[in-house]
Order: sequence, then C-alpha cells, then structure tokens
Amino acid sequence: MNLSVKFLLLTSKLTLAALWIFTGLTSVFFYPELGFNIITEAGFEPNTAELLIYCGSTADIAVGVWVLSSWKVRFCSFVQVGFIITYTILLTLFDASYWLHPFGPITKNFPILVLILITLKLQDTKR
Repeated sequence: MNLSVKFLLLTSKLTLAALWIFTGLTSVFFYPELGFNIITEAGFEPNTAELLIYCGSTADIAVGVWVLSSWKVRFCSFVQVGFIITYTILLTLFDASYWLHPFGPITKNFPILVLILITLKLQDTKR
C-alpha cells in the first residue's frame, strides 16, 4: 500500500472515530436536552428518554473507539451503517422536519455513509 493510500485510510478512520466519539460526548455532556426533547416529543416517558440518550451516547463512543482499534473492520463498518440507518429512520419518524434542517442533521448521513464505505475499501486494499 502506497503512502497516499495509508494517509487516506488513517485520516478517514480518525475522522469517523472523532465523529462518533464527539457525537456521543456532546449528546450527554453538552446538549442532552436536545435529544431529550426530541424523544419525549415523540411520546416517550422522560426516564425512557434519558436512558435512550445514555445508551445511544455510550454506543456512539464505543463505535468510535472500535473504529480506532481496527478490529473486525468489516463488521464495524456494517455496525456503523446500521446505526446511521437506524438513527435516520427514528429521527424521521420522530420529526421528519429534520430532513429540511439547514444544518443537515439527517442529510449529513449520506456523505458519512460514503466515508465508511471508502474506509472499508481502503482497509481491504491494505491486505
């Protein structure tokens, strides 16, 4: 594998890991009320909403660390795609207006999915 491919693989992995870890941390420590409001407005009880926020944040952080570990990369990629699809479907069901949000909380998922696939392909080239 040449140097430019190694660099692209490293930067794509670091970018994905940072995204997952940062999202998990901000969801709990900086803006928990945002997720809480979305979930309770969707009809969930406050205790359930709080539990879902902590579970989702923990899962996001764990996926970010997993991306850094390079352990079972293909499975990790499928888990990431699964999480993104699940989050997209849930947010669409809870409040479809997020599709038109100017900061793109849902539409940003498409380039992230592409980055996951590129990272997987770069990892496959490494072998």
